[in-house]
Amino acid sequence: MKVIVDRDKCVSLGICEGLAPNHFVLNDDGELELDENTPIGSADLEAVRSAVSGCPVRALTLEE
Repeated sequence: MKVIVDRDKCVSLGICEGLAPNHFVLNDDGELELDENTPIGSADLEAVRSAVSGCPVRALTLEE
């Protein structure tokens, strides 16, 4: 399972970072960075799903 970011849609609001900070981070330039090396575990799955569904510009997709 992984998160896909549509960089053309992402406007770096940081909602995803607030909902799932273990997997989403806005860097110093305000760009979204994903921790693609850390698998989404069962403990974080609900937070990641909330972040994906909470993106107001629909820039995030969860690939299962």
